[in-house]
Amino acid sequence: MSAHAGEAIKLIAVNRKARHFYEVLDTMEAGISLTGSEVKSLRAGKVNFKDSYVKFTGRFEAFVSGLHISPYENAGYAQHEPERDRKLLMHEHQIRDWKAKVEQKGLTVVPLKLYLKRGKIKMEIGLSRGKNVHDRKDALKERDLDREAKRERDRY
Repeated sequence: MSAHAGEAIKLIAVNRKARHFYEVLDTMEAGISLTGSEVKSLRAGKVNFKDSYVKFTGRFEAFVSGLHISPYENAGYAQHEPERDRKLLMHEHQIRDWKAKVEQKGLTVVPLKLYLKRGKIKMEIGLSRGKNVHDRKDALKERDLDREAKRERDRY
């Protein structure tokens, strides 16, 4: 991801649960194919990541499935399907690499965040391994301990 000077990135939504349930090994930026009413809804922040994931179909296609974009109130007759699969815009070699990793290593690809970059809606996706309950509890304990330690440091 190259950063241009003064490049404005406006965060739309973050999938907070993703880092709780998954260990993210690698991330990538992908464009997403949307309808006009979906863009309007996203700009209003009406999106839910619950149970969303990326699936690879055909030879070189990637779709985000389970991403809920609420219908846009003022769309009239041109309304979109809230839960439809949306095509991700990625290079062929990127899809090939990640598809191979998902098939061989039993990893999954989850959406991490949606944002506006130079007027285009982009999605950050993460190649992830599911955490088991034990790992999640350890992560929570570690975070609590870090918070306590910081509180102690700040006190003095």
